[in-house]
Amino acid sequence: MNREKLLLWTLAAINFIHIVDFMILMPLGPQLMRLFGISPSEFGLLVSSYTFSAGISSFFGAFFLDRFDRKKILFWVYVGFTVATLGCALSPSYGILLLARILSGLFGGLTSALILAIIGDVIPDARRGRAMGLVMAAFSVASVLGVPLGLFLAGLSDWHTPFFILTGLSLVSLGMIFRFIPNIADHLGQEVQRPHPLEVVKRVTSNSNQMRAITLSVMMMFGQFMIIPFLSPYTVANVGFTELQLTYIYMAGGAFTIFTSPWVGKMSDKYGKLKVFTIFMFLNVIPIAVITNLGVTPIPFVLMISTMFFVTSNGRYVPAAAIITGTARPENRGSFLSFNSAVQQMATGLASLIAGMIIGENALGQLTNFNLVGYIAIFFSLLCIPLARRVKVVS
Repeated sequence: MNREKLLLWTLAAINFIHIVDFMILMPLGPQLMRLFGISPSEFGLLVSSYTFSAGISSFFGAFFLDRFDRKKILFWVYVGFTVATLGCALSPSYGILLLARILSGLFGGLTSALILAIIGDVIPDARRGRAMGLVMAAFSVASVLGVPLGLFLAGLSDWHTPFFILTGLSLVSLGMIFRFIPNIADHLGQEVQRPHPLEVVKRVTSNSNQMRAITLSVMMMFGQFMIIPFLSPYTVANVGFTELQLTYIYMAGGAFTIFTSPWVGKMSDKYGKLKVFTIFMFLNVIPIAVITNLGVTPIPFVLMISTMFFVTSNGRYVPAAAIITGTARPENRGSFLSFNSAVQQMATGLASLIAGMIIGENALGQLTNFNLVGYIAIFFSLLCIPLARRVKVVS
């Protein structure tokens, strides 16, 4: 295996661990709410704390990470991420876990920015698409293998176990960074005038087309992340699943998106991104409406609806990402996408925070008002359709 492949596999491993670290908390919701005696709003804060800190660090990181050798800064950022993940594993209380999640998000956001920067620096443009595809495939692998396996182990022991395993994998990844990523310092010798964060904000906010694209990003996050963090607690408390049976939902949803995601990409190129986006956005509201109104339901029906939810959610994201990316010209695309990514992370956190304030708990331990959250998510999702039509692709 040549050095380029070893580098890409190292970045994919880092991305996989970072994504599992973010995703694993949501299906662990039923255990954490029970053991710590926390309310849905407190659990929502636990989820959103990660995305808020990741959003802030990924935005500002784009403006100071370029001052260092990529390998060295990645190594030390990942040391911080590893320590924060170990902090999650050792957390004895809700307050300490919340602090550990904030630190995990802070370093996780910087990790994401560095992965993209290294691919841009090391991989030639002709091979960059495939390289990005390999590294980003970690998301699907995390859904299909990482999260279900973490849930399974948590079901056999307790919620600490997945974080101990992630800490161990992070230590292995640190060794891979040291061994397989070369020193990347060519950018340090170039006198590049990098925009100030406030200049980027001003440039984007003064461009009405880019503001519509960012608003589309925000609306899409609200349409999804008011639902996703509470899907597991609701499925256990109201639908009748055991905590171990939750693995079926993530395995089925992740497995199907591995096959449907490339297909949706091809359909977007063939029939038009806006048309495919509109179809999948309309289809997405069906499982949202059903899943947020379920009572005790047989497992096969729940799996059919939840898989449709994951497939249609992914299906609307693929063309939307292409539409949003196309609103920036190549010379400004990096700073625009950095800003958009940060806003997306913040919107994700805000969505789960608001949903947590709306959802309540009755005397039987069941979640209430999840149907109301579903209606709000549908409202935001449907708003995306006319908004996407007003976003113009310029490059």
